Order: sequence, then structure tokens, then C-alpha cells
Amino acid sequence: MSAPAEIPHRQNYPMQLLTVSGRSLAQLVRAPSHSRRAEAARKMARHWLYLSAAGATMIIVLMLLLDKTEIELMPARGTPGLWPIRILTDFGKDAYVLWALAAALVIVALVAASKHGTSRALWLGFGTRLQFLFLSVLTSVLIGEVLKFTIGRGRPFVGGTANPYNFIPFQGTEAHFSLPSGHALTAFALAFAVGALWPRLRVFMFTYAIVIALTRLVLLAHHPSDVMGGALVGIVGAMAVRYWFAARRLGFAIRSDGTIFALPGPAFGRFKRVAHGSSAP
Repeated sequence: MSAPAEIPHRQNYPMQLLTVSGRSLAQLVRAPSHSRRAEAARKMARHWLYLSAAGATMIIVLMLLLDKTEIELMPARGTPGLWPIRILTDFGKDAYVLWALAAALVIVALVAASKHGTSRALWLGFGTRLQFLFLSVLTSVLIGEVLKFTIGRGRPFVGGTANPYNFIPFQGTEAHFSLPSGHALTAFALAFAVGALWPRLRVFMFTYAIVIALTRLVLLAHHPSDVMGGALVGIVGAMAVRYWFAARRLGFAIRSDGTIFALPGPAFGRFKRVAHGSSAP
């Protein structure tokens, strides 16, 4: 949600809300305008190649050397003492993360429609960043669902044995939706997206993502190679969404070497000053 042209004050609130929401959605599909988007695309393609090669190698190594050993060392499913892990792992559940971000977007739209001038611009700038977070996770999740269905890898001990090579492609059942891990995918997509906007939060967010990935192993929901695959898909998906936004000058810009960087965003302190009638710095 970038700051659209000023909407006439004579419109009633429902019309203000409809106009703000429509323009905020339209900005996502407008034609790319950044003059350096080709350089950014080439740089992203190189990063994708390196990440995919390294990730695929790690997945194969883990599948061959660690998956079976790791799941045999984990406590049995349903162990009573694992209840804190079961609560913690839900912080990486795609539906919860997406609904939370969607709710935040709705709140921003409702508030922005009641504002005007600088105040509205600040709220819509924050909304654009929420759109980026939401679409980074959603895009990665959709890619992950296609891969899960196509690969059809069985979860740990599906079939009764610790068999890391239990594949039934196009099975389409929850028992064979193991690769990539949806929780790891969601957590790493969110971590990359938040870190791209606010670099100071990178360490915290990637620590969160690693913790979520570990909970999936302890709960015997996934093999180590599954969470590695989820991390790879989440980061690659978020990178693609970041390029989409940068090419349209939404929250990001592109340097001459193709590096994408976040533009300065609205700070919460500025929201407070505007709300109290003070001018923004």
C-alpha cells in the first residue's frame, strides 16, 4: 500500500476505504518501472542458482547420511513432555502466519481510509511492507504445496519403518506431504522478508526460523532434509517477491550493481507524532 494520490475529502468513509484498497491492490500488478530491474533480475538468478545447487546438495547428503539416524533418535510421537514443543511449532504454521498478516493488512486499510495527507501516506507505506511480508509467505507456501504433491515423500515412520526413501509421487495425502516442510518454509520466508525490510531483525528472525525447523524434527513431522528443503523454498520464494516489489519501486530500490535494498519506511514514532498533530521530520 503506497501512498496514492490524495482522495477527495468529500467521499464518505466506505468510498474512501474502497478507493484506498483498490489503489493499494492495483500497485501490485502495475507495469514494472525501475530502470535497473534487468540488473537485479540477473543478480537474483545467480543467487537462485547458487542457493539451489547448495540446497539440493545438502538435501541429498542429509537424505543419505542423516535422515534415518535422526528420526530414530527422536522421542515417540505423542510423548506427553513434548507439549511445549507442540505449542511452539504453531508459530510457524502457514495458516496462522498468513491470517495474522492478513488481519494486520485489514487494520491498516481501515485506519488509512480515515486519514489524510501525511498520516495516510505513513499508514499506506507501512501497508506496502505488510503486503510484501504476506505475499512472500503466500508465494512460498503455494510453491511448497505443489512440490509436496509432486514429490509425495512419506513422513517419518509412515509405513511403520524409519524409511527416508518412502516416495509416492502425486499421492496427495497428508502422510506423503513431507518434502518440503511447510513450517520451515513459512518461517524462513518470513525471516527473509522481515530481514529484507529491517536488517537489524535478521538475527532474531533467522533464530526463530531455525527453532521452528528444529521443532518439526523433534515432533517427528519431518526429516532433516525436509526442513532444509523448506528453508530453501521459503528463501527463494521471498527473494522473487522482493524483486517484484523492487521492480515497481514498492518499498525497495535497486542499486547500479543490481543489489536490492529496502527504502526507509515509516517509523512508529512518526505515527505517534502525526497522530498528535506534529509534523514528521
